[in-house]
Amino acid sequence: MKLPRDLDGKKLAALLRAYGYEITRQTGSHLRLTSARKGREHHVTLPAHKELSVGTLHSILREVAKYLEMGLSVLLDDLFRR
Repeated sequence: MKLPRDLDGKKLAALLRAYGYEITRQTGSHLRLTSARKGREHHVTLPAHKELSVGTLHSILREVAKYLEMGLSVLLDDLFRR
């Protein structure tokens, strides 16, 4: 599945809420999301820019998929085919 080209950090943060991620702080133009699922905390930093670059988006989603112990393709299908 191709990654969306028009996704910004705030929209991604809203999508990741379904997986237990909440915005815990914002410093400048970056959002810090935290999830406490699986008995341990996981932090992800997202740029709150207008549009995320494809490489940045891929890296963030790969890290989230690893934490959730699911394949990247499964996460992509679940996030973007709703």
